Amino acid sequence: MLRTSRPLPASAAWEHRDARVGFEVAYLEVHGGGHRWHGCTTALEDGQPWIVTYDIFCDGDWRTRWARITGTSAARTSAVVLEADGQGAWRINGFPEPALVGCLDVDLESSALTNALPVHRLALSPGETRPAPAAYVRAPGLAVHRLEQTYRREVDEERRQRYHYTAPAFDYAAQLVYDDGGLVLDYPGIARRAG
Repeated sequence: MLRTSRPLPASAAWEHRDARVGFEVAYLEVHGGGHRWHGCTTALEDGQPWIVTYDIFCDGDWRTRWARITGTSAARTSAVVLEADGQGAWRINGFPEPALVGCLDVDLESSALTNALPVHRLALSPGETRPAPAAYVRAPGLAVHRLEQTYRREVDEERRQRYHYTAPAFDYAAQLVYDDGGLVLDYPGIARRAG
């Protein structure tokens, strides 16, 4: 588990950039030996406004155990419940989902927050690279897919946490910058921490 030089904040916010216009706000509770995040993203993408709200619980080892997500657009409102056993087995709305076997994290397309989950769970040393496949939830329709991704912790003289992040399905690779509490500060082309 990632050892940080300061505790996680009670709240955080991100401004979305480039991919969409919008804002995300999240609140943290230490809950049942783990961390519970609840938040909301509002966005305008391709001329269409949408809202995604979420409630995510990670156990003490930062493995996602459940997520309740609602997406609202002009076309419809959708909801999905993900449940995980912490060992890589998942259920979507109560039904087993074999495509997600081996995933330990949830990753919401609408959220910069969820990129903190694998960073905390993996606790990489500088120079170390690890795969972190995730249960990826699209916005705003909430389709769930497996997303292959990797994180490599970079050596940083400024004492900030930097990770080279790749998601080949989106042909995306970038250096993500985190604060010393392990939350994303800069997610190039996606979001920047606002508070």
